Amino acid sequence: MVQHNFKAMQAVPTAKDFIDIVLSKTQRGTPTVVHNGWAIQRIRQFYTRKVKFTQQNWHDKLTQILDDFPKVDDVHPFYSDLLNVLYDKDHYKLALGQINMCRNLIDRICQDYVRLLKYGDSLYRCKQLKRAALGRMATLMKRQGPSLQYLEQVRQHMSRLPAIDPNTRTLLVCGYPNVGKSSFMNKVTRADVEVQPYAFTTKSLYVGHTDYKYLRWQVIDTPGILDRPLEERNTIEMQSITALAHLRAAVLYVLDISEQCGFTIRQQATLFHSIKPLFANKPVLIVANKTDVGKRVGDVVNRIHVAQPKPRDALPRPPVIPPGVAAARARRDAGDRRRTEKDLQEEQGGAGVYNSDVRKLYDLKDPAWRYDIMPEIVNGKNVLDFVDPDIEARLEALEREEEALAAAAAADAAMGEGEEEELTAEEAAALEAIRQKKKKMVAEHRRRKSAGNNSAPLPRAVDPERSRTKERMARELGVMGLDAGAAAERATRSQSRRGRSLVRKRGRSAAADAEMADAEAPKKRIHSSKSRSMSRGRALSLAAPDSSKGLRDASQRNKAIKMADKAQWKMGKLAKKGEGDRHIPDLKPKHLFSGKRPKGTTDRR
Repeated sequence: MVQHNFKAMQAVPTAKDFIDIVLSKTQRGTPTVVHNGWAIQRIRQFYTRKVKFTQQNWHDKLTQILDDFPKVDDVHPFYSDLLNVLYDKDHYKLALGQINMCRNLIDRICQDYVRLLKYGDSLYRCKQLKRAALGRMATLMKRQGPSLQYLEQVRQHMSRLPAIDPNTRTLLVCGYPNVGKSSFMNKVTRADVEVQPYAFTTKSLYVGHTDYKYLRWQVIDTPGILDRPLEERNTIEMQSITALAHLRAAVLYVLDISEQCGFTIRQQATLFHSIKPLFANKPVLIVANKTDVGKRVGDVVNRIHVAQPKPRDALPRPPVIPPGVAAARARRDAGDRRRTEKDLQEEQGGAGVYNSDVRKLYDLKDPAWRYDIMPEIVNGKNVLDFVDPDIEARLEALEREEEALAAAAAADAAMGEGEEEELTAEEAAALEAIRQKKKKMVAEHRRRKSAGNNSAPLPRAVDPERSRTKERMARELGVMGLDAGAAAERATRSQSRRGRSLVRKRGRSAAADAEMADAEAPKKRIHSSKSRSMSRGRALSLAAPDSSKGLRDASQRNKAIKMADKAQWKMGKLAKKGEGDRHIPDLKPKHLFSGKRPKGTTDRR
């Protein structure tokens, strides 16, 4: 069973306070300034954040309320019935169910309006959608006002309930009102229960603790019970009935034999018999109280008749003591007492050395079977009686057979190695190549398996093995009997096409290349000052018109430089060091720059 600490439950605010708390937290926890010049995507994100923040606050607080209050089906049956007696179980479940439904509806409203905000096309429409979302959430919380108020009253009452442990040893004091239950409670425990000379002074359960023979006992004082049908009993009496029905305790039924409580002994006995089904499987003690109340005690004693047995004949009937008991008493008087496990432990080395013999307590048909290796008895025999006597010989024959099979396997392996030696030089080389490739593949597989997804792939430029090369392609195709000359020539042409040698082959002379370089030299000097501010990698890519990653001509290179300068100018205008700068400055709200505010203006949300 789940144990709940009713005193640790947080207070449940009213609906108005709930709305003020959440909306004020939204105002303080989200940005408050939005500009009309922002991009529409940024405006949508601004108002979406407010809607989601409000929904999350309400979700968390409502979840806290639902978690604090105990579930009727999860707690001990005593507390479950006590909740039903004090607060009406149906009303309690209905209030928690309404809070749960309110939480789900708020989550659904947030989802709907976040979906609508994605299509907001202006600042005004996004703001109106935000106001509508927060307004619908606040309206839902206003409707939960009665449920929140009821749950707060339940929480206050539950926090005042005594901390009763249903699983500890307990004394339960019950009886008619004003029979002295609370006085007995104050005598045996430190509880300070109110005692008055009128009935129903105790209106709820009280708990105290006492020690008896080094054991802690929980003592529960219950309100008085009247002898009437169950459906006519009030809430005060039903608390006592609930405790009697569900708590495993020793019951003390207090009886006022002086009849000062206003009820006769016959009425108190009738009540005892009417609630007797609640005492099933519980030790019950009848406590006669108020025996020292003055003159009326004599009247009561005169009305009590104690039955005395009368002899039916003149035969003497002395007490009969069994022979075994008499012999045990004689041995005890002679000082011959039974040796206990404690005595054996002290004789054989003490605690930690002595090992108790549990087999001597086995209850078997033949006591000689207690120390058998296999004590499982079947018709007077154990398991070893059914073991085949030839099992040893059969095991030896099986081992010899296994050795012969192992020798045959070794001979076959030796013959295989001999056949390998008869291979030709080419076949041996091919076999060795296959083995090396297989070994390499196994090693690569094991490396990848041990590294998992943590190994970074290496680019071809830094591959130490240079696995994808023309030479390897020509070699492997040649081993397979294919001519790789045409493929190698095609790969060579594709590489040379990227260089300057292909340009010269198409008709351009070295002198023409020199003239082009002289013509481009002044442009390079003009833009050299701008190129200094760029990073080394980017400058190299811009300055290499013939490379695969560069630009086509000087006009494109000049255009790229201007675009880079313009982008850097925008970064400087936004007070950013570069494109990777994501610093967001602190925007303080207006009230932190204003003067002192008058008293009472900070209560707004």
